Amino acid sequence: MNIKEVSERYGITTETLRYYERIGVLPPVTRDKNGYRDFSDKDLNWVYFVKVLRKAGVSIEGLVDYAKLSQQGGETLETRKTILSDQLEEINHRIRDLEEARDYLQYKVESFYTHMAKFEEEKLEIDNNRST
Repeated sequence: MNIKEVSERYGITTETLRYYERIGVLPPVTRDKNGYRDFSDKDLNWVYFVKVLRKAGVSIEGLVDYAKLSQQGGETLETRKTILSDQLEEINHRIRDLEEARDYLQYKVESFYTHMAKFEEEKLEIDNNRST
């Protein structure tokens, strides 16, 4: 698959894909006889992996480090698993925070007019007390 097709498939610009490869976020992509990138299934898996980790908030530097570890082979398996586990825990924490915020906002929206009426009533009482 060429870079344009990969770009369209994953919603990542061709410039970003080239950048990711240049800085080591993506391992070197296989090339055809003319030197054009020819993304293999393995390359596509990396693109998807990087896209998911970026959505999860992993930094470019973190992705470069992970890719380097991956290229070192089996001796880095535990380190890579720890990195992914730590990221998963961070995501779970953010999800809990977002769920809490969502629930609170849901409550505020559902009871908006009740709260606003009470606020307006309290405001009137304060204004009346200042007038007297």
